[in-house]
Amino acid sequence: MANTSSYQQTKVDQHLQSPQVAIVIGALLALAVVATLGFQYNGWRVMGGAMIGALAGVALYHTSFGFTAAWRRIVTQRRGQGLRAQFLLISLVCLISFPLLQYGPDIGIRTGGFVFPFGVGAAIGAFIFGVGMQLGGGCGSGTLFTVGGGSSRMLITLAFFILGSVIATAHLPFWNSLPRIPAFSLVRGFGVVPALLITIVPLIAFAIASVFIEKKQWGGLEKPRKTTSLLQGQWGYVLGALILALVCVLTFIVLRRPWGITSGFALWGAKIFYAVGIPVETWPYWKGQVGAIKNSVFADSTSVMNFGIVLGALIAAGLAGKFNPTKKINLRDAGTAIVGGLMLGYGARLAYGCNIGAYLGGITSGSMHGWLWLVFAFAGSMIGARVRYWVGMDPAPVSAK
Repeated sequence: MANTSSYQQTKVDQHLQSPQVAIVIGALLALAVVATLGFQYNGWRVMGGAMIGALAGVALYHTSFGFTAAWRRIVTQRRGQGLRAQFLLISLVCLISFPLLQYGPDIGIRTGGFVFPFGVGAAIGAFIFGVGMQLGGGCGSGTLFTVGGGSSRMLITLAFFILGSVIATAHLPFWNSLPRIPAFSLVRGFGVVPALLITIVPLIAFAIASVFIEKKQWGGLEKPRKTTSLLQGQWGYVLGALILALVCVLTFIVLRRPWGITSGFALWGAKIFYAVGIPVETWPYWKGQVGAIKNSVFADSTSVMNFGIVLGALIAAGLAGKFNPTKKINLRDAGTAIVGGLMLGYGARLAYGCNIGAYLGGITSGSMHGWLWLVFAFAGSMIGARVRYWVGMDPAPVSAK
């Protein structure tokens, strides 16, 4: 019996190491449909968003370029490789996005940034999001690419992410009434070169600090992750950062704005509420967006790009022969996915988005709100990492040396 079981497991392992043709073909066809519908409802830019999203999904899957794990590892393990990759990504994008924002109209490329005020509501939202990302197991992009990669637990996180997002839109008038500081753009305020220095120098300093932290704890740096195979293996963080920087720049050029994710989740939730008779169109947040609620979801560029991310990750998982959804989820994992998802959705709406829209999109727009979001979300993430240990999701953090 043991030999039979071992043989069957070996056959399963061999199957999961070879391309899953049906999965890949199905995902490619679905991507073609999404892109076509995007073009039909809102033109070539939205169609382009689907393809850019698919590229992001492939890169996120192969690199496992989630912000959640990188933030947790620097706190609990004092490992900073993932964090430094994020700083590299942001720096690369800023080198292109800042000049685009300032001089793009002069060369026929009109693009706008995410530049928002930041106040008590946004700070609380970012903190809630930080806790939720650790409990839920992913941020906005992390949730999408892991769903595409076959994570059943993250489907639960995504469902409650959507629910939390739309619930938050009902409360936004209150949160927005709380004190806040005005929006400020480094690019507009100081010009491109000073804005780049103000942005990149701190990122370099943070990267150096992470090196000191890691070396003090372990005596050296973790071996850099290497690219083993473009189709079936993992990608190094540097390659992932380069591809995702390309995704960000293409989004600026094609969709004329930074990469964003979670506004799509709020819209999906609003559409579901509207369909079952909940009058979301009367809520202040949605009064100017009734058309978006009633129109096809494929007219919304953020939604179409999100679909592309899921399908890109699915294509990558199929090509790697690793699409194998878990069929059983224990009560603890389901519970933390529900709570984490609600916190992710609610926090994201209060704080102008997730790690992509608020943090990456904010900083690469030259907005001060992106930096403030980072401070409060990271604080929440530290608490969330501790909660993961308390509920048995992770081993005890390493002790500082």
